[in-house]
Amino acid sequence: MRSFLPPSPFAALALLLSAAASMSAAETTRPPNVVVFLADDAGWGDYAINGNTSVRTPNIDSIGRGGARFDRFFVCAVCAPTRAEFLTGRYHSRGGVRGVSTGLERLNTDEKTLADAFKAAGYATGAFGKWHNGSQWPYHPQARGFDEYYGYTAGHWGEYFDPPVEHNGRMIREKGYIVDLCTDRAVNFIERNRNKPFFCYVPFTTPHSPWSVPEKYWDRFKGRSIGQKATEADQENLDQTRCALAMLENQDDNVGRVLAKLDTLGLRENTIVVYFSDNGPNTWRWNDGMKGRKGSVDEGGIRSPAMLRWPGKVKPGTVVRDITGAIDLLPTLTSLAGVTRVGTKPLDGADLTPLLLGGSGTWPERMLFSHQNGQVSVRTPRYRLDSRGALFDLQADPGQTKDLAAAQPAVAARLEQAVAAWRVDVFGADIAAKAVEPRTSKKGKTRGTFVVPDDRPYPVGYREFPWTPLPARDGVPHGGVRRSSSAPNSSYFVNWRTTEDRITWDIEVATSGTYEVVIDYTCPVPDAGSEIEISFRDAKLAGKVAPGWDPPLNTNQDTLRRPEGESQMKEFRPLNFGTVRLEKGRGELTLRALRVPGQSVMDVRRVNLTLKN
Repeated sequence: MRSFLPPSPFAALALLLSAAASMSAAETTRPPNVVVFLADDAGWGDYAINGNTSVRTPNIDSIGRGGARFDRFFVCAVCAPTRAEFLTGRYHSRGGVRGVSTGLERLNTDEKTLADAFKAAGYATGAFGKWHNGSQWPYHPQARGFDEYYGYTAGHWGEYFDPPVEHNGRMIREKGYIVDLCTDRAVNFIERNRNKPFFCYVPFTTPHSPWSVPEKYWDRFKGRSIGQKATEADQENLDQTRCALAMLENQDDNVGRVLAKLDTLGLRENTIVVYFSDNGPNTWRWNDGMKGRKGSVDEGGIRSPAMLRWPGKVKPGTVVRDITGAIDLLPTLTSLAGVTRVGTKPLDGADLTPLLLGGSGTWPERMLFSHQNGQVSVRTPRYRLDSRGALFDLQADPGQTKDLAAAQPAVAARLEQAVAAWRVDVFGADIAAKAVEPRTSKKGKTRGTFVVPDDRPYPVGYREFPWTPLPARDGVPHGGVRRSSSAPNSSYFVNWRTTEDRITWDIEVATSGTYEVVIDYTCPVPDAGSEIEISFRDAKLAGKVAPGWDPPLNTNQDTLRRPEGESQMKEFRPLNFGTVRLEKGRGELTLRALRVPGQSVMDVRRVNLTLKN
């Protein structure tokens, strides 16, 4: 018979030491966490680390000072394309991203993302903020590798205070400032996943307009003298500059909250932290004399702040002077983390690990191409050929003031040929041919613009994500109906007055079944009672607009008057319209009035279709 004796004190101590050693080994071999911050519309010159003397950004700057700064890091001229390039490591045009709204911002579903790679490797993945690469499944972030999503999928949002946001396919109304709220969720995600590797993506919504910032930040800047002026100084609105910098100080505090959480949880040493922005500044403000701003493919429109910290791996104070860009982040982060990339499409980005970890050898010379609305510029380590064919030596002339195309025809010709070849490679010969036809604008002669056809419908009806939002920005107004603003992203349909008016969405139903229809609406109380119909192919559902609901425009939002073309928002309520059977296939979803007893039918922010069975 075997006897069981308690272990001796020395044996117990040995067991404890062995367990501690095992835990230490596990921590050492655990893959690194990754946190990525993405600013919205912040320029290279908006940070103290880059020489701005009017702003305090100590937490953001600490990422660069504690790790690496990318001195010449290039993104796209506007928001959605940069996000696509970051997510895929490929030029945005390859993935179907052609604009920022009306469906043009969607990333093709056959593209694989950085989140796909980390999720496949066993990471917890979460995104908290502005998505801007598609709203409906399978364009939705939770179909692109993210386990959790909180924020908004549109290009910009009209409510920064007490905003309506989406959390995992459900719209909720929150209390607070949108950047603070998204950071709350990111911090909570990190806390919940501290015992496993995680990929946390925090795409902030500032300093994109509207000009809305918490009062305590605005109080720091209101009336403050701004010593450094914009390249186009006569076009600078100083109050907008003040508000943008106030927004960045709020953002900096939120970055600090995330970094502090990593420290508190003991995760600092094993977490890669990245910070960058999605395009140049959204207004004329100081940017170290660079030419251009958001929307431009000149240096000032596409050079971004970019920093990466990984304590113990990337030496503090590292400065990467080679040209780099958003397309490099996927191959770099997967390489650093030891994660296998998902997908087989050729990458345009390069693995920057040798530049970050001090590898030996010479970094090869490369070209980076920037495309916006048919205009293409190309950057080498020394030169930029702009969209008009002008050549600039950026080492001698960082402000792009002296065209050298005539003085250095061989360089100009080489870069012209490279642009032509890139157009053919990305768009095909037929479309690329249209790009060389010259046109004249207020700024002079440029390359011809060209339109890439986009015939993608909005998908509806996936069982893994039953809710499909069809916001106003994705619809088409007919008759007297119009958008509430010229910027579609955060707009709604207004001026619906007659039975001749209608609103349509080009949709493709993936699953035949019964769908619940809910319309987010407002309607003056005296006008309630219009009879309306929603139809798709042979299916029709009729009902009434009732009760009336006519809330005032929000007055708690703006620090400064919002730019012309952006809507003032209001509280929309759900009109539960009933259920209808939709059959699989493509067609127009049409919303029209059968009878209008009052002066108007209703204002419409969104039609929601939910697959029930």
